[in-house]
Amino acid sequence: QVQLVESGGGLVQPGGSLRLSCEASGRIFDIHSMAWHRQAPGKERELVASMITGGSTTYADSVKGRFTMSRDNAKNTVYLQMNSLKPEDTAVYYCNIEVRRVINVEGATRRIDYWGKGTLVTVSA
Repeated sequence: QVQLVESGGGLVQPGGSLRLSCEASGRIFDIHSMAWHRQAPGKERELVASMITGGSTTYADSVKGRFTMSRDNAKNTVYLQMNSLKPEDTAVYYCNIEVRRVINVEGATRRIDYWGKGTLVTVSA
């Protein structure tokens, strides 16, 4: 029932900037973490940035200092601001939200992962 839709991808020149958005179709409760992944042609999917609820945000070494992840709970949206883009950043970017819901009084939880279909970012002159 929950759907994630990424947007903001496109063609940009090296050194340029883009802001990706990930909007949920409805309010999502019990979010454990939110993340951005990317997958370049012929490469494995890699974690770009991850934000743990009530915790910190971590970034892949390759994007530290250039990418910034943020969220707007009121808008059910998570963002990825990408600056100083490089050709190596070319990939399909995916939004991921991990939910963990307590299912009994003993504290057991159920993990649910939601994924968007991705948005293509191409960095080229």
